[in-house]
Amino acid sequence: MKQKNRIIRSIALALTAGVMTAAAQNPIIQTNYTADPAPLVYNDKVYLYTSHDEDNSTWFTMNDWRLYTTDDMVNWTDHGTVLAYTDFKWAKGDAWAPHCTERNGKFYLYVPMIAQNNRPAIGVAVSDSPYGPFIDPLGAPLVQSEVYGDIDPTVLVDDDGQAYLYWGNPFLYYVKLNEDMISCSEEIVGVPMVVESFGKREGEVRDRPTLYEEGPWLYKRNKLYYLFWPGGPLPEHIGYSTSASPTGPWKYGGTVMSPEGGVFTNHPGVIDFRGKTYFFYHNGNLPGGGGFTRSVCVQELAFNPDGSIPELKMSKEAIEKGLKTLNPYVKNEAETMAWSEGVKAMQNEQVGVFVTAMRDGSYTKVKGVDFRDKGARKFFARVGTTHNDRVTMEVRLDGVEGELVCTVRAARTGGNDRWSLASADVSNVKGVHDVYFVFKGRARTDLMFFDYWRFTEY
Repeated sequence: MKQKNRIIRSIALALTAGVMTAAAQNPIIQTNYTADPAPLVYNDKVYLYTSHDEDNSTWFTMNDWRLYTTDDMVNWTDHGTVLAYTDFKWAKGDAWAPHCTERNGKFYLYVPMIAQNNRPAIGVAVSDSPYGPFIDPLGAPLVQSEVYGDIDPTVLVDDDGQAYLYWGNPFLYYVKLNEDMISCSEEIVGVPMVVESFGKREGEVRDRPTLYEEGPWLYKRNKLYYLFWPGGPLPEHIGYSTSASPTGPWKYGGTVMSPEGGVFTNHPGVIDFRGKTYFFYHNGNLPGGGGFTRSVCVQELAFNPDGSIPELKMSKEAIEKGLKTLNPYVKNEAETMAWSEGVKAMQNEQVGVFVTAMRDGSYTKVKGVDFRDKGARKFFARVGTTHNDRVTMEVRLDGVEGELVCTVRAARTGGNDRWSLASADVSNVKGVHDVYFVFKGRARTDLMFFDYWRFTEY
C-alpha cells in the first residue's frame, strides 16, 4: 500500500509539473537567451529590442541585438538579429543593453559597446523601419565621456519635443539630444549621486555611494518622471526615483523588484500599451539559465494613487490573457509563439527566421487561436528535415497531450535552406483554443525545421 501511495504521489507531482510548465509564460522568449529588454510601442504594436546572450556563455558573450514583436502581449514573433556590434566600424565588441525610440517616422537604436580604444561608448543606428536595417550614421560614438562607464542608454522624447539620453555605471549622466537624435549641442551632465535621490547603500563602497548601479530606464506618467534602475549591492534589485522634471532633482521611491531569478543583474523596461502598464526585466529561469544566460520576462505594473509603486514579485505566469485573438486563416510564422520547449530560433537568407525542433517531444504553443464558428478544414505547414526516419508534427488543442487535430510528416529536404509544404485534412475545429505543435521522431538533434503554418476555413 505504501508503495502504491508513493507511485500515486509521484504521478501527481509529475502531472502538476506538467500543468505548471504548460501554463508558464515567463520568460516570454524561450528559443534564445535574451537580456536587457527595451520595449517600444509604435502603431499599436510592441517592439521588444533585446541583447542576446550566446548559448553556454560563461561571461557576457554578446554579439548582436534582436527584435521581438507582439500585438496581444502573449504571442511573440522573433525577427532575429537587427543589428550587431560589427555594424559599427569603430566598435571592438560587447553588444550590451539597447534602447530604441521613434521620431518623425525614423527609428533610433542606441547601443553601448567597447570601442577600439578599449573603453565603453554609446553609438546610435538609424532606420526607416522598426525592423531595420539599421545604419550607423556617424561612424563614431555618439557619447564617450572621460570616465569608464558609458553603458546602458535610455531615451525619452518629452511632450515638448526635447529628447533626453541617460546612461551610466556606476554613475549616472544625461545629455539633451538635438532634434536629429544623433547629436547633442550641450555638455554632458553628471547627476548628483545622493541618498535622497537613489537610496543609501549599506557599507562603504568606493565610487558607489548610493543604491544606483546601472541600466536606467526613463519613463513619464501623469506629468511625473520615473527613473527605474538596477541597484546594488549584487545581486541587483530594481529601484526607482521620481521627479517633476526630466533632469531632476530625483527623489528615491523604493524597490520595484527584489533580487530574484538566479541572476546577479537585472534591467527594467516600462511601457504603456492599450491602457495598461507593463514592466519588463530579465532572469535566469530557462534551462541552462544563469548570470550569463538570461531571459526576458514581462508583467503588469501597478501604481498607487499617489504615484508610488508597490513591490512586484517575479511570476512565471506573465500575462494571463491575450489582448486579442490570433487568426489561423492567414500565414503565421512558426517563430510566433507564447511558449516552447526544446526549440531553437534560427535565421538564414532563404527564409529569414524559423524554428528548429531539437528533439522528440519538443513543442511550441500559440495562445488564443480563434477558429471562429465556421471552423477549419485543412492545415498547411512549411517544414523540412535532414533525417531519413519518420519525422512528424502533431497539431493539438489546449495541451501537449490535447485533442489531436492532424499530423503532418516532414519531407527529407536535406537542410534548413530547402523546404517542402506539408498538408493534412482536419476535423471541423471551432472556437478559441491554444494550439500546440508537437514534434516527434527518433533523431537526437535538429529533428525538424518549421517556417510557417496556416489553416483553411470551411
